[in-house]
Amino acid sequence: MCPADRDDQSEKHPKPVARAGATAADFSKVLVVGKSSINRVVVSKIVEKSGLKPISESPETAEKALTGHLPGAVVLDGGPDNKDCDRLMSAIDALRRASGKPLPAVILLSTRNGTPESLGLSSVVDAVVAKPITPERLQPVVDRLVGRV
Repeated sequence: MCPADRDDQSEKHPKPVARAGATAADFSKVLVVGKSSINRVVVSKIVEKSGLKPISESPETAEKALTGHLPGAVVLDGGPDNKDCDRLMSAIDALRRASGKPLPAVILLSTRNGTPESLGLSSVVDAVVAKPITPERLQPVVDRLVGRV
């Protein structure tokens, strides 16, 4: 085959416009953040049951993953006092303001039961799921928040 006969417009060579869309939120990805690696594994398995792709990170590395992957949802393990992931809230809020939409959706795993308002949480939190973490509690909330997108 002569080089002049190549099909440069094929899908193997995406146009720059097609690559530019990669900066949009990927609604199939869910960022799972928490200090406990065991809890992150449990939450990731529940997220996978919803047909989504979990990205597991510690609170220290989560901000880089958040901006690098732009997930459709974030599940935060608040720890014993709901403060383990507080440093990530401003980055999530900035992403939401930039997009003009409440994305990514945010679920907080808490030791206390209630709504984000009743627990005095940041306005960035969309839903609270009380621990212990079970598929029966978490999966419907993930499905509902990701489904609204």
